[in-house]
Amino acid sequence: MNIGNVRLDNPTVLAPLAGITNLPFRIIAREAGCGMVCSEMISANGLVHRSQKTFQMLDSVEEEKPLSVQIFGADPDIMAESAAMVVSSGADILDINFGCSVRKVVKTGAGVALMRDAKRTENILTAVRRAVSIPLTIKVRSGWDTSGKETVWICRIAEQCGVDAVAVHPRTATQGFRGKADWRVIGTVKQALGIPVIGNGDIVTPEDALAMMAQTGCDAVMVGRAAIGNPVIFSLIVAQLRNQPAPVADVEQRFTVMRRYLGASIDYLGERHACRMMRSRLGWFSKGLPCSSRFRETIKQISTKSDALTAIDRYEELLNTRR
Repeated sequence: MNIGNVRLDNPTVLAPLAGITNLPFRIIAREAGCGMVCSEMISANGLVHRSQKTFQMLDSVEEEKPLSVQIFGADPDIMAESAAMVVSSGADILDINFGCSVRKVVKTGAGVALMRDAKRTENILTAVRRAVSIPLTIKVRSGWDTSGKETVWICRIAEQCGVDAVAVHPRTATQGFRGKADWRVIGTVKQALGIPVIGNGDIVTPEDALAMMAQTGCDAVMVGRAAIGNPVIFSLIVAQLRNQPAPVADVEQRFTVMRRYLGASIDYLGERHACRMMRSRLGWFSKGLPCSSRFRETIKQISTKSDALTAIDRYEELLNTRR
């Protein structure tokens, strides 16, 4: 699959997840077979005002590419200026958020609020398209009602402004992550556009990904929450798409990924910061395993890499004795 001039190894995409899809997690997702990874949502205002914390979110390495960086904002000039900064950082694709329904974002006119403002949408996309030469994408919701009409409307404007692909999460602005994603909206958008459409929402298993593609005709699938603690879902999806034997997703592999994620996080954030973060994140990988609550309680105390590895080793040994 191609998005503009960027070629993806396979049609799977890691969704941008605030507080989660930082550099270490993206590396893990790519190693697990993901076709393209996305950054966390980054404030255009933060970039333009030279916020050090915001700029750090642009950090990237070659092994995670292709990388899509997502920005959000409501001012065309600021969006264009920040977009140029994203290009300078080495991103392969620039994505604009049209789907965030968090109140503090919406009240500024950004995120899903843009789906109510055709003129501002056109001005932003036109300004950004002029500012960057790399592929440009947007990520949208169903809009503010269940019809999906706003989605088609906004996506048509995007295509006319030179956007190279759209990702559709078919939940309304008021739903958040509640309720069921209406995949019919993805199919409607696909029929209305001539550019690639990426489907997102309620992909929990590899079978869900195949079902979405079959039902909607979308060109790729975007996985978010289901990849947290289970990045191997990407290689499982790819295997099914290619009618290949599924890789073995065993317990041992979970522990390998835990250790890899821990190491990557320490390399990037430093031991103290990373270990504090791992107090909650390592528990992701124990979901569904025996004695997972005990493990989650243990890792709440870790302060060093040695602490973390000891906790992981002991948990793995405990599970081995239960087989």
